[in-house]
Amino acid sequence: MSLTIYNTLTRKKEPFTTIEPSKVRMYVCGVTVYDYCHLGHARSYIVWDTVRRYLQWRGYDVRYVQNFTDIDDKIIRRSQEENLPWQDITHKYIDAYLEDLGRLNVKPADAYPKATEVIPQIIDFIKRLIDQGYAYAADGDVYYAVEKFPTYGKLSGRKLDQMEAGASGRVDEEAETKKRHPLDFALWKAAKPGEPEWQSPWGLGRPGWHIECSAMVQELLGDRIDIHTGGEDLVFPHHENEIAQSEAALAKPLATFWMHNGFVKIRGDKMSKSLKNFTTIRSLLENTDAMVVRLFVLQAYYRSPIDFTDEAIAAAENSWKTLEEAVLASAYFKSLPDWSNAQSEALDEESVKRFNEAMDDDFNTPIALSVLFELAKELRRQRNLIVHTGKPDLPTTQIHQKFQTLIELMTTLGLKMLQPSALENAISAEVSLSITDDEIEALIQQRQEARKAKNFAESDRIRNELQEKGITLIDDKGGITRWHRNSEQ
Repeated sequence: MSLTIYNTLTRKKEPFTTIEPSKVRMYVCGVTVYDYCHLGHARSYIVWDTVRRYLQWRGYDVRYVQNFTDIDDKIIRRSQEENLPWQDITHKYIDAYLEDLGRLNVKPADAYPKATEVIPQIIDFIKRLIDQGYAYAADGDVYYAVEKFPTYGKLSGRKLDQMEAGASGRVDEEAETKKRHPLDFALWKAAKPGEPEWQSPWGLGRPGWHIECSAMVQELLGDRIDIHTGGEDLVFPHHENEIAQSEAALAKPLATFWMHNGFVKIRGDKMSKSLKNFTTIRSLLENTDAMVVRLFVLQAYYRSPIDFTDEAIAAAENSWKTLEEAVLASAYFKSLPDWSNAQSEALDEESVKRFNEAMDDDFNTPIALSVLFELAKELRRQRNLIVHTGKPDLPTTQIHQKFQTLIELMTTLGLKMLQPSALENAISAEVSLSITDDEIEALIQQRQEARKAKNFAESDRIRNELQEKGITLIDDKGGITRWHRNSEQ
């Protein structure tokens, strides 16, 4: 089965093809850096990081670019509210973004262009649109004339006469009087007193929101790219306007595939500051393991809405525990006499095949994760057999293949275990607790003999030793001692 991707532009799944063989040029719309990132951002960037990782797993050379919008009305307002230079605001929240997403194991982009770094390219892009008749200057502003682009609306599926102006929520009332059509959007904005400004052929000002991405894509990835992504809320107007700008100026499709992730809801309601259910990544990570959050995101199909609830996070925590326990089971497998000889790079072919089939079907991570959980549960079963009977019921080579496959597939989905040193400590602790049924019975017999000899200090020592290994003893009448493992209660 070949990789198929749902293309927002065509509204169907299509076989994945690239402009250059085995190379992927991928652009991800980034954040406007005026505040801490929220759970919606976490979902979006975990999803696109996973897409990137899987493409690399399948052998593609991926060039991954994600921008920062570092000049915008919201940034200017935050600067005025906090009485700080706008650069201090953007630097603070760029650093916060990198820290928060790093904790979620989102790999750094190959480039993080900023709007303010491509002002000359933006100005050149706008000049070209004016020269070709797609844009016009108006009293220091420059607007894109949507009526000049015949296919405007093709991404969102909207008709020009059915669209609402200001759908982005970034309306400048004063600018509305300068437009020839209500949906014309700003490519360049004349500077207002006290605002950041750059020199241009139309006077001092700053770029509009949409034009920055068109300029950055061309500057860093070329005239046409393979994949353009973003949240569902960016389909209109942002991505619609990007298409209008780039395809008018360059006379070729901007992107072959347009991908969009679904919204995050908080207990059934849309996340918003007005409803006071707005959750930042860093506040969430104060009490929740970062990999639990990542797993929570991946357990939903990326194009569907996802509901953040206490129950959903609890389920993700249980799922993560399953994977953790399977990885820690290596503590027991290493005790197998032929473990070192069994190790190789070979993976479990059937598991890899099923994983790839799921991911090839438009990155269906819920199905892909089911393969991981099957591997994890089998590894835990083998661990339990070693603990209770002293040996597994699968060949050591097969156990190693399943273990190695689990690690590889977890890495492909960006699910990271503890740091190596911490993992070694956890495994050492696991080993120290490992004890077979026969060993338990032998220690109980020694304890009974110590009690008969009235050597109660030795009896207590053995009880404490077993307790440290997770074994509880229950002394019944008649000198009979029952026991159970604490994990089995």
